[in-house]
Amino acid sequence: MAVELNHSFSMDGSTDENWEAILDLDRVIPAVEGGRVIERTSPTSARAEIVVKMGAMSMTFAGTVEVASRDDGAHTAVLKVKSREAGGAGYANAEVTFQLGDGGGTVHTSAQITGKAASMGEGVMVTVLDALIESFTERLKAI
Repeated sequence: MAVELNHSFSMDGSTDENWEAILDLDRVIPAVEGGRVIERTSPTSARAEIVVKMGAMSMTFAGTVEVASRDDGAHTAVLKVKSREAGGAGYANAEVTFQLGDGGGTVHTSAQITGKAASMGEGVMVTVLDALIESFTERLKAI
């Protein structure tokens, strides 16, 4: 199942400070509810895990997050997420594009989801992913 979502966010720091925060995987991954860094594998990538709650059920996805591209002048970055469902055959992969400006920016999420999560149906999946990203954009203020 493919999901495309757009969100805007605000951050308190200067554009340069916010840019550094977005590129710091040790800060940005835990800003996702249920997310944690397992291991930094390079300055631009990390092994990570996220626990996603879908109603009474929760699923754990583990994989990698990497800064796939960045344009320092335009303050645009693309993070690629590749993960597999723990104990299952499903995966959740995403390309997350940040565009920063004064006081915040936008985030575009293009996700591909299979397995148990996708079997919940598109409506449920979009609602859960949208809420997860909304929470993330709120937490960006604190990083």
